[in-house]
Amino acid sequence: MENKQTETVHKIGGQLLTLKDLLQIAQSDSKLQLSSDAIQKITYCRNYLDDKINNSDQSFYGINTGFGNLYNVSISKTQLADLQKNLLLSHACGMGEVVPLEVVKWMLFLKIQSLSYGHSGVQLQTVERLIDMYNHNILPVIYQQGSLGASGDLAPLAHLSIPLIGEGDVWYRGEKKESKEVWKLMGWETIDLQAKEGLALINGTQFMGAYGVWILLKSQYLSLVADFAAAVSLEAFDGRIEPFLALSHQIRPHKGQVKTARQIRHFIANSQIIDQPKVHVQDPYSFRCAPQVHGASKDAIEYAQKVFEVEINAVTDNPNIFPDEDRILSAGNFHGQPLALALDFMAIALAELGSISERRTYKLLDAERGLQPVLSPYPGLNSGLMIPQYTAASIVSQNKQLCTPASVDSITSSKGQEDHVSMGANGATKCYQVINNLERILAIELLTAFQALDFRKQKTQLCSSDIIEAVLTAFRKKITFNDGDRLLRKDMQQSLQFIQGELRNLLSENGFSI
Repeated sequence: MENKQTETVHKIGGQLLTLKDLLQIAQSDSKLQLSSDAIQKITYCRNYLDDKINNSDQSFYGINTGFGNLYNVSISKTQLADLQKNLLLSHACGMGEVVPLEVVKWMLFLKIQSLSYGHSGVQLQTVERLIDMYNHNILPVIYQQGSLGASGDLAPLAHLSIPLIGEGDVWYRGEKKESKEVWKLMGWETIDLQAKEGLALINGTQFMGAYGVWILLKSQYLSLVADFAAAVSLEAFDGRIEPFLALSHQIRPHKGQVKTARQIRHFIANSQIIDQPKVHVQDPYSFRCAPQVHGASKDAIEYAQKVFEVEINAVTDNPNIFPDEDRILSAGNFHGQPLALALDFMAIALAELGSISERRTYKLLDAERGLQPVLSPYPGLNSGLMIPQYTAASIVSQNKQLCTPASVDSITSSKGQEDHVSMGANGATKCYQVINNLERILAIELLTAFQALDFRKQKTQLCSSDIIEAVLTAFRKKITFNDGDRLLRKDMQQSLQFIQGELRNLLSENGFSI
């Protein structure tokens, strides 16, 4: 009899989520299910709204009025369902590249989470269909351009939602298909949207939020990789231990600085190379100030994490419904300013990790401290690792350009009704590029640092620390020592894949939390 692995289920509602919780949900590939408390809240809120609409002639924004600057146009009760359907169709105006699937899945998750609190007025079946899509990995095709980061991520969330009514495209088993075709395959009926639902679906910050969650989860790991790469470069450059000793950091105890110094000390613990007497009395800033620079980025990432941990537990559509207080309030929780500022800050922090990494790469190629020029046994005939540094420099420069803040670039829309917007969506897509660029820069540093470390070991007949030697052994199984010019694009890609795979496992096995 075949043993089936028990599925992990995450129940939506009833507890606040942290970034650590989200990582666990992603790693376990958990299926979603509404808690009984969430079901009760959603149903209670919907019943209240239906009763309010049926027994009142009061105008409520977006429920029985037009949208944006059309807020003063009243809609008859017989047209309320059409109003919501029209809203989704008219706002699905995305352009540009498609949103990566890993981000789309977080968008779905965060939208379900926000609707589960019972302040949005949606039908239970609407939320359950979103959960069906998540659990079956049927992900809407969404486009990166179109959101101003206020009034919610309107265009991206409209594309997230139109499959509910049988419109738009979805990704199904690796292929892009029309949603209505997939619904037939699944035996699903389309959702007949009721009053307020379309607005609840497209108002919100889940586009910015999903990008932020994905970036934060990746940044936790790449921050550790940056420390490891710095440690390998320090060994290869025959650097000094003193800048990493605890005494200096006790008198300037920024949390990230202290953590970086501690991690680099652990990476080089018991190294014969770091312990040998040094001729030079000081190292360049890119080595000596790694705790201060990496640490400041860690602190910025931690700030962003706090912002996003509030947001993933928040209700961000408009208007919001408070059944117990008998209030329907039109306010501004859809405005993405907190996220926009955090994303701009995080992009700068991540870019700085790449900037200092490239400087270490450059120094390793400069024939200092007994290293070969361009790290080649036969410089001149061979260019060695000269040009990967060019590539890193190019990527670093692009990151600088991407770090122009989006959040200061408000532009008025909707005939002045929406007169200040966050541009957080553009901040999110820029930050996504920055962190992927950082990963490539670190891959080039690691490739260069291990080449230099092999030269250092040959010259001194000394070994590095246990963990660096273990990682070097695993690395060399993928990428051999460069003893003559060859197609380096392949080496660079393999180094990138090593960071994404084996290195994560090796660091985890050696007690470094990721």
